[in-house]
Amino acid sequence: MPKHLLRPQGDFPAVGLARRLAAMFYDFLLCTALLMVTTLAYKLVMMAFVGEARLRELSDAGALDGDPLLSTILLFVLFGFFAKFWTHAGQTLGMQVWGIRVQNADGSAISLWQALLRFVVSIASWLCLGLGFLWVLVDKRKRSWHDIYSDSQLVRIPKQKK
Repeated sequence: MPKHLLRPQGDFPAVGLARRLAAMFYDFLLCTALLMVTTLAYKLVMMAFVGEARLRELSDAGALDGDPLLSTILLFVLFGFFAKFWTHAGQTLGMQVWGIRVQNADGSAISLWQALLRFVVSIASWLCLGLGFLWVLVDKRKRSWHDIYSDSQLVRIPKQKK
């Protein structure tokens, strides 16, 4: 399968920690809304199957707290969000706002496998109290753990002229 080259092409500088965090915060807000809508859709489907009264009983009893099916669906939805943006344009909406792109060293879009690696390792980075993200301050090429593990890079691209 031929590699999908991203536009614009060029030798762009690596992204520092502050810009990464700003893009992550923007994407955090978008993902929060996405998870809320997904949860609403899940609850509506559940209500259609068990009925409103039964759903209210289950909710009041705490039986829906930590629902493993909902948690799994939310994890897949989050991965789908990031994978779609990363593998097609190299940018989530937050990354577009902050002029950041994830790519391979040759300027091509990352694969679905690389997106999965980035996603999983970034979760591990957060679970290690953000150490994987702070690694950008130590690495000479400004790479985080998920950049290193997925063999991808985050670059700052110039603003597009309209």
